[in-house]
Amino acid sequence: MLVFIIRRFFQSIAVLVVISLLVFIGVYSIGNPIDILASPEMTETEREEVVVAFGLDKPVWTQYLIFVGNAVRGELGNSFVHSSSAVELILDHMPATLELALAALLIALVVGLPLGLWAGLRSNGIVGKSIMFFSILGFSLPVFWVGLMLIMVFSVQLGWLPSGGRGSTSLLLGIPVSFLTLDGLKHMILPAVSLSLFKIALVIRLTRAGAQEALLQDYVKFARAKGLSERRIIGVHVLKNILVPIVTVIGLQLGATIAFAAVVEVIFGWPGMGKLIIDSIMLLDRPLVVAYLMMVVVLFVFINLLVDITYSLLDPRVRLSEKKG
Repeated sequence: MLVFIIRRFFQSIAVLVVISLLVFIGVYSIGNPIDILASPEMTETEREEVVVAFGLDKPVWTQYLIFVGNAVRGELGNSFVHSSSAVELILDHMPATLELALAALLIALVVGLPLGLWAGLRSNGIVGKSIMFFSILGFSLPVFWVGLMLIMVFSVQLGWLPSGGRGSTSLLLGIPVSFLTLDGLKHMILPAVSLSLFKIALVIRLTRAGAQEALLQDYVKFARAKGLSERRIIGVHVLKNILVPIVTVIGLQLGATIAFAAVVEVIFGWPGMGKLIIDSIMLLDRPLVVAYLMMVVVLFVFINLLVDITYSLLDPRVRLSEKKG
């Protein structure tokens, strides 16, 4: 097990090095932030001073080496626009995004697992077919359209829920969270539901496919031959074995949800990392964009590492295949 974790760790480091190079070159080769940040009334001399102050007078490879040296020390540069640490700005907005992403995945699991099991166990019934039709809608409907429809129905017409903002927050271990206050919870419902729709459809299909496959296995037939109740067979034998692919996909979807929550955050005015990065892209705030992308990459790699470890714990054959390889 230790060898498996060490091998995965060094693979993750290699991925981070390659991605950092691609991200840095990709961001720093597009546009000129001085054209946006510098005042039109500045003289050429003053513009040159701004270029030197931001370190943009150096070649890209030199800027990259400086970036790597700072990144090793935990520094990813200062924002051109906010004149403060890019990491601190992102960390200030990260709790809102993490809260929203975790809420969306929780909704996906709570709703998707039982619906997927129902569709898998009674696939020919009206309810099972209706569930699968709903999952197709979940894959097909754009997130921004769903968000706008939720605002129109539940905020504008019914007036039940607020249409934007984060609402009141409460401190949990020094971190502001919304779900501990009634006002914050009301503000979180619509964006979390909008963000969770695709994940619900994904969990439904994974659970349905896994349940149908598991029901055909010998261990389920043997459990039924022993006279075990259907509830125990489904809850212990079927659900336990289909959790492996679901854990893998949900782990990967957590990173994707955090990375691509920007659309939902902009629609609902949710003060997370996504809204911050959209504003930064519009202003060509390169250090903030690079810092955000690198932190998302680190998050992806870390989640993948945890998923691999969890997968190996749930299925020891993964470790055995690694040893043979």
